[in-house]
Amino acid sequence: MRAVPVWVDKVHDRDKVEQCIYDLCFRPDGSQLIVAAGNRVLVYDTTDGTLIQPLKGHKDTVYCVGYAKDGKRFASGSADKSVIIWTSKLEGILKYTHNDAIQCIGFNPITHQLASCACSDFGLWSLEQKSVSKHKIHSRITCCSWTNDGQYIALGLYIGTISIRTKNGEEKVKIERPGGGLSPIWSLQWNPSKEETQEVLAVCDWGQKLSFYQVNGKQIGKDRSLEFDPCCMSYTMMGEYLVIGGANKQASLYTKEATNLGVIGEQNSWVWCCKVKPDQNYVVVGCQDGTISYYQLIFSTVHGLYKERYAYREQMTHVIIQHLLTDQKVKINCKDLVKKIAIYKNRLAVQFPEKIIIYELYTDDSSDMHYRVKERINRKFECNLLVVCCNHIILCQEKRLTSYNFQEVKEREWVMESLIRYIKVTGGPAGREGLLVGLKNGQIMKIFSDNPFPILILKQQTSVRCLDLSASRTKIAVVDEHNTCLVYDVNSKELLYQEPNANSVAWNTQCDDMLCFSGNGLLNIKASNFPVHQQKLQGFVVGFCGSKIFCLHVYAMVAVEVPQSAPMYQYLERKQFKDAYRVACMGVTDKNWQSLAHEAIESLDFVTAKRAFIRTRDLRYLELIHNIEERRRRGEYDDQLFLADIYAYQGKFSEAAKLYKRAGQPQRALNMYTDLRMFEHAKDYIGAGDPQDKKMLISKQADWAKNINEPRAAADMYLSAGEHLKAIEIIGDHGWGDMLIDVARKLDKAEREALNKCAKYFKKMEQYAYAAETYTKMGDTKQLTLLHVESRNWEAAFNLVERHSEYKDDVYVPYAQWLAENDRFEEAQKAFHKAGRQSDAVKVLEQLTHNAVMENRFNDAGYYYWMLSMQCLEIAGADEKKKDEMLSKFHDFQRRAEIYNVYHNIQRYTDEPFTSHLPDALFNMSRFLLHAMIKDIPIGVSKVNTLYALAKQSRTTGAFKLARYAFEKLQSLRIPPRFQESIDLGSVTIRSKPFHDGEDSLPMCYRCSTTNPLLNNLGNQCINCAQPFVYSFSTFDVLPLVEFVLEDGITDEVAVQLIEMVAPKKQARSQYREDTNTQTLRMDDFNDDINDDPFTQRLMSFEQGGSDFQPVVVSRSVLESMDRSHVIVKRWPQPLKYQYFKSLMPDVSITKCDSCQQLYHTDDYELLVLQKNYCPFCRKQTADH
Repeated sequence: MRAVPVWVDKVHDRDKVEQCIYDLCFRPDGSQLIVAAGNRVLVYDTTDGTLIQPLKGHKDTVYCVGYAKDGKRFASGSADKSVIIWTSKLEGILKYTHNDAIQCIGFNPITHQLASCACSDFGLWSLEQKSVSKHKIHSRITCCSWTNDGQYIALGLYIGTISIRTKNGEEKVKIERPGGGLSPIWSLQWNPSKEETQEVLAVCDWGQKLSFYQVNGKQIGKDRSLEFDPCCMSYTMMGEYLVIGGANKQASLYTKEATNLGVIGEQNSWVWCCKVKPDQNYVVVGCQDGTISYYQLIFSTVHGLYKERYAYREQMTHVIIQHLLTDQKVKINCKDLVKKIAIYKNRLAVQFPEKIIIYELYTDDSSDMHYRVKERINRKFECNLLVVCCNHIILCQEKRLTSYNFQEVKEREWVMESLIRYIKVTGGPAGREGLLVGLKNGQIMKIFSDNPFPILILKQQTSVRCLDLSASRTKIAVVDEHNTCLVYDVNSKELLYQEPNANSVAWNTQCDDMLCFSGNGLLNIKASNFPVHQQKLQGFVVGFCGSKIFCLHVYAMVAVEVPQSAPMYQYLERKQFKDAYRVACMGVTDKNWQSLAHEAIESLDFVTAKRAFIRTRDLRYLELIHNIEERRRRGEYDDQLFLADIYAYQGKFSEAAKLYKRAGQPQRALNMYTDLRMFEHAKDYIGAGDPQDKKMLISKQADWAKNINEPRAAADMYLSAGEHLKAIEIIGDHGWGDMLIDVARKLDKAEREALNKCAKYFKKMEQYAYAAETYTKMGDTKQLTLLHVESRNWEAAFNLVERHSEYKDDVYVPYAQWLAENDRFEEAQKAFHKAGRQSDAVKVLEQLTHNAVMENRFNDAGYYYWMLSMQCLEIAGADEKKKDEMLSKFHDFQRRAEIYNVYHNIQRYTDEPFTSHLPDALFNMSRFLLHAMIKDIPIGVSKVNTLYALAKQSRTTGAFKLARYAFEKLQSLRIPPRFQESIDLGSVTIRSKPFHDGEDSLPMCYRCSTTNPLLNNLGNQCINCAQPFVYSFSTFDVLPLVEFVLEDGITDEVAVQLIEMVAPKKQARSQYREDTNTQTLRMDDFNDDINDDPFTQRLMSFEQGGSDFQPVVVSRSVLESMDRSHVIVKRWPQPLKYQYFKSLMPDVSITKCDSCQQLYHTDDYELLVLQKNYCPFCRKQTADH
């Protein structure tokens, strides 16, 4: 640090008496200086010290001045007890007074509120308020300072106390200093730095101490001794340094940690005030004798560089080590003034005023940035330059070089003929390092640290300013006093070349032939003896590593990335590919790498080209180079052929084709042009009369036409080339049927693959006639059959099956599926039977049945279940293994068919407003359903609907007990909202009816003549004899039929024959009798006939109240006695047996459907058939009945 006086002035009054400078301050923009001198306020121009204007307004000595941070006004305080507010135009605008002399003033940096401090109080004034708020204090205030945020003000008191108060004047913290009244607080200031994490207050007292405090009153660190009485203190704007002056007649610079950095200026009297110019390195000092001194502070750069490690001084006491490649930084806080820095390999030497400390790296890792103290040399040295080696430090003082080891022992000394201008360590073994020394007389010496004799390398006429040695130590570059860069050969001492306008020079550590130098704002890069490449750069070049140039600009070292494109292209022009590659490795763009790679491969330098293509990751060219190398290993050395391949890869097709032809390989040119779809050029290379080449060319041309979306042209070309399959594929994909049939007709029938492909496309286009023609030409009967099936041409398919029965399954199975899909189930079943696929028919019907149930088509569901049951019965008769399973399904499906058929009527009654059924019929249906659902309820059938219908119709028919039961059951179920009101009302009103059912509504068993209840836990059978009731399937009245079974040994055929025989007529007995005493006439002939009927005698052949059903068993004689008109036979197909029923009331006409075997009252059945034209259960057409 150097302090340069800019101007000095001395203030006198009219009588030439020196006026003490008690205070001064800068205008915030630094253009003016306000000075308190005598009873005047002086305004100076800071540029040259010119007095702008003296301001008069005070009647006594002015003790203090202060400027507001916004630059609009300043204030002055005087011993006359007044404070004057001045504008920036130097006009007084306000004056107010205190009870005592004004000691100090300060403007709030945020609110611009003015604090004026006197001996016994202090006041707070702001532009917004007219009056000044004053606060009493118990001691004289000597100094004051506001915090950066303007929230607090610190007051220094004469009694050695510090009072920290809020901006309203209320005391927050009181700091009692150890010296008390013996150590008055004479100066204090808050650190203005915004980077500090907390407010820091610096305090000077006349106990000769410098201390630091936080805003809460806690001291930071210990007191620092100043060894003089301080009168003033001022922070620089960044808060890095302190300027302190006082009784020692000096203004000194300190760090913010209170490290003394040196004297700014020596004075002849006490220094009463000092201030730092805002944002600039200027300091003004005011003294007891009226002297005003204005200094410029110059901070010199203290630094050292070794390869990519750069060490420099920061804030005078810190050392920063920066890795220029990784931009890592570490800081060493030395807590003392750093005077010199030297760095070499893993060593760092730092010189302080009284010592030198040697640091070393923790590890040998090149990226390690952690240093530790190795040695301390506690001795004061005076030197111009400092150099560190592995085991020594070397100090330069004018002509003398002195070497010390780390134990302070002087080992060697060299004295030069002239002043030493530059010194650089060039490396070497530990303890034997070499140094290059440049002298003012132009000599360049080489010194080894273990050799007392310097070696003259060369002598030039001009003074050495800067120098550097190449990496191979064969060339040396020197910058002389005329800013000329001269490059010499170390061995021959010959001047190789020189360049003007250089202020510093550096060799590239990775390329021996490349150096850079800076000057006139330009960076110059020179490779070998090529012309210089220039670009703009400010600063001094101090290092060159690869593509990075280390430049010192002002105080900062920066690493500039400089692509090595220009030197690389210079080497390429001379075909020096290895040197060009070496330069490119230091840093060029991807485009430069590509240029190098292509230039090298065209010159057949495959080693360099391969390395360059690896950098660009161009796998195509790497594959080409690998292919060429393999061919060379196999003994192929035709460079023209290799170059032709390279040109072809680069897109230089014309040159490649010429080289192929010149090398005797025209076929390669042909292949290249055809691959490129350049067919016109390819024709020039077709061999004379070679049909194979022409065919190949046409085929490739067709491929190209296909790719560019010209399919018709491609198809014609494929046909011309004999590529029938490719042509057919294009024609078929585009649906050109006429063109395709022409191709198919021209094809030979032996070309089955092509014909088969034609037929498939015809099917895809639904041109079934053309497809049939093609299959006929091929003689493929099976595919022809499948074609007829696919096109639903069943007649043609059946005709083929008649001639070729082996394809029966291929026709009838799809036919049956088609019929089933079109709801032609009976025909579908026949077709399944013909194909022997009975299980498929069952599956189809099961799916249809399920769909009908899900869609609430219960009538259809009943019909489908009946068809399923008959299908199962047929399967049971045909397959003995499935007999039991199918019979079980038959009975289950029959039951479901009946339930769904009946529920269809119930569902329509509950969901629709009108019904065609009589109440008795709906009543019987509901009872039938309720009994049928005792075991389980089929899916879709609603018990609520059934009970609801039963309750409504029971009430209508007089079955009140049953109706009450139904309503009670409904209350326990989940009822739809639409029924809720009706059910609730019915449940209440039914209780007004008698609790019994009407006699007429109770069913009677025709076997045992037992009257059954309307609700039966056993279901639809008698509670006494367990005989199942036989219902009319229209009204569901109980029919007067009793089922009987045959005795063992009587087959169904025999039984039917016996029944159909005419029964023998009985001899009529005379009803009139005469005997000797009486004459009688009998009237009970009918009862005798009944008692004489063998079937009637067997009706009661059961155990009264037994749980097991005992059917009526008839013998041959009983069968013979039956009237065939009284017997109904359900003739079930095998394996079921016939069912026989005897009518006990022959007058009741009963009809049986021969298809579904259901029984009806004849009148009801005929009415239903007239209405629907088919059986209501099995839907058998009328013509079939």
